[in-house]
Amino acid sequence: MLPVSRYEIRGAGPEDGDAVLALARELNTVNLPNDRPHIERLLAHAEKSFRGEIAPKLRKYVFLLWDSERGAAAGTSMIVAQLGRRGAPYIYFDVLEEEKYAASVDKHFHHALLRIGFSYDGPTEIGGLVVAPEYRKAPERLGQLISCVRFLFIAAHRELFKGELLAELLPPLEKDGTSHLWEAVGRRFTDMSYAEADLLSSENKDFIRDLFPRDSIYVTLLAQDAQAVLGQVGAQTKGVEKLLRRIGFRYAERVDPFDGGPHFVAQTDQVTLVQKTKTCPVGAPAPRAGSDRYLVARDLPVAPYFKAVEARVVMHRDGTVGLPAETAAALGAAEGDGVHLLPLVVRGDL
Repeated sequence: MLPVSRYEIRGAGPEDGDAVLALARELNTVNLPNDRPHIERLLAHAEKSFRGEIAPKLRKYVFLLWDSERGAAAGTSMIVAQLGRRGAPYIYFDVLEEEKYAASVDKHFHHALLRIGFSYDGPTEIGGLVVAPEYRKAPERLGQLISCVRFLFIAAHRELFKGELLAELLPPLEKDGTSHLWEAVGRRFTDMSYAEADLLSSENKDFIRDLFPRDSIYVTLLAQDAQAVLGQVGAQTKGVEKLLRRIGFRYAERVDPFDGGPHFVAQTDQVTLVQKTKTCPVGAPAPRAGSDRYLVARDLPVAPYFKAVEARVVMHRDGTVGLPAETAAALGAAEGDGVHLLPLVVRGDL
């Protein structure tokens, strides 16, 4: 009997509803709200996406990190193939600067302004990243695995995704989930709580377009606590910010119109993890474990349609890859089958 890797990443589907909902309770954002009907619809959509049954720009891919030893979900992440389409625009606040000077009183100011923006041909979004609290300090660095699998998948199926990638990061929020920017701006124009508006926006964004002001908002006029969180990264997502910057993302001078969280962007083909992913055939079995860690993945014709595991592989001189027997078994990969490979490092890019 071959040893089995404790952790595997797979495409999530409707049968994973309870597991993904439990993880959603830890995040509760527009992409992954703590709402069972939404999660059920999301996972049905994800399954159709992996099957290729809907148009590429409408697809959403959800990945589940599974602990086979405990039979429990350890984390999840997702890809939105295109955020921003006709009928469902990508909505944001541009953060602009305006300079004022009055010679008569010798007064000089730099003002920050917020101006709502819409994109109907938007980027690919990476989001929905959460690791269950009990797994966050695991020596296997599980957050790295469930985050990086998205870039591997994008590289392996490059034709399905846009030329720009977007990551929306959470800002500092109060313990009860209160957003100071929402209280200063959004609530005044919608008469909704942050939680109500966030959940509604996951299905329908018309109210934002119809109710939010089109003119610029001077940040100076907002409460100080709202000004303080604008474009800032919350403590829980500092690690994500560091990873994004290392692999080629930058702050786009845009923020979420609800909570003020910063938007980070990168050209897809310039992201180092996309560049380093490659697809090659399986060759002769590895006689011994390789020295380098890889995320090794394979597309499957049946559910769960995609699987990935961490392994130490051997790259053969003929361009094939030697897999440990347990890795080949976990992926159902035989000699000649194609697998996707992303090297994982402790320092440097990651």
